[in-house]
Amino acid sequence: MTSNFFKDIHDANKNGVAYKNIRLKKKTLAYFATHETATIAELSKEFNISIPKINECIGELIEDELVKDYGKTASTIGRKPNIYGLVANSAYFIGVQVGIDNLSISMINMKKDIVSKKDNIAYTLENNEESLVSICKEINDFIEKHNIVKEKILGVGINLSGRINYTTGYSYSYFNFYEDPLSKLFEENIGIPTFLENDTKALAYAEFSSGILTNEKDALFVNVDNGIGLGILIDSKLYYGKSGFSGEFGHMSLFDNDIICKCGKKGCLETEASGYALIRRITQQISDGATSILTKKFKKIEDIKLSDIIAAAKKDDNLCIEAINYIGDKLGRGIASLINIFNPELIIIGGVVAKSEEYLSLPLKNAVNKYSLSTVNRDTKIILSSKNDNLASYGACLLLRDRLLNVTD
Repeated sequence: MTSNFFKDIHDANKNGVAYKNIRLKKKTLAYFATHETATIAELSKEFNISIPKINECIGELIEDELVKDYGKTASTIGRKPNIYGLVANSAYFIGVQVGIDNLSISMINMKKDIVSKKDNIAYTLENNEESLVSICKEINDFIEKHNIVKEKILGVGINLSGRINYTTGYSYSYFNFYEDPLSKLFEENIGIPTFLENDTKALAYAEFSSGILTNEKDALFVNVDNGIGLGILIDSKLYYGKSGFSGEFGHMSLFDNDIICKCGKKGCLETEASGYALIRRITQQISDGATSILTKKFKKIEDIKLSDIIAAAKKDDNLCIEAINYIGDKLGRGIASLINIFNPELIIIGGVVAKSEEYLSLPLKNAVNKYSLSTVNRDTKIILSSKNDNLASYGACLLLRDRLLNVTD
């Protein structure tokens, strides 16, 4: 019954149809997803619906094996009512982070517990069919290794960098050589409803859902990886814009230079403040004769990765420290513009480059003070993410679960 019920939910979501017989079930599941447990009386009061109707709904959800009776409450006054909540392993969600040189796959259950996770899967992202088929193979291999009925996996969320329209399933940066939506192609190869998401938005959602927010309803997440992305939280909801392309922060034209960005334009923030810019700066200086720990470690400078630069900086390598300081200053200039526009309560700096910690954050905050309006920035807190950079696959899982249950509404 579980698979039939969720098939109805998927059909309702896709077709925009609010089936009356599942509306209350969805509201109840969403309540349990955010409050964990509740009594019949509490649900009746929350939804302003009669107790017999709630009783009937709970009974059907128990039959669907989605909800269970957790026994009596701890109340010591009067008759103790029963409390109900989700069955943790009644359903599962899979999230996939597609990186430049690796994949990360996570699976969670209905209670957001991580059931399985596989990080740093060897992979090279190229805009061709072979690279696309490789993603499908890794996902199918991951699923086959788990003794889970496939019908219980309610969705697969796949994160890609660049421009993604999650409502239509189209990717406009990678694998955009098919007429049909990319999500449909994945779904045909995996056999499970599949949804696309921009990687920074998924990572931002995981950050915002991790407990890092206290009372903040407006926050920004800046993802400083090879490129620069932005996740925007407005009134406690992710902001997508008209076509889902919000957050192209890295392509703001801020600099008068002749460096061609990967988007094809010149002067973008990414040309001076991204991971790509950091690698380019280091390799150029080494080519010009600068010395570093990296010159001893690598015979070919093109083998140097972001993680190598950050590790060298933490070993007091002056070349790497100065390069990260430079990146931090330029990034701070961009973030100052965000503060002037959004006046956010909180800005979280994440991604691989954020692991350089104070080497990035100190020049960044100095630049923010220099370029933003003091009356605007005084109420904005800037912090570095303390989370794992593989959190994006978990974020994809959370978005799937919360959208299916209407938690994000």
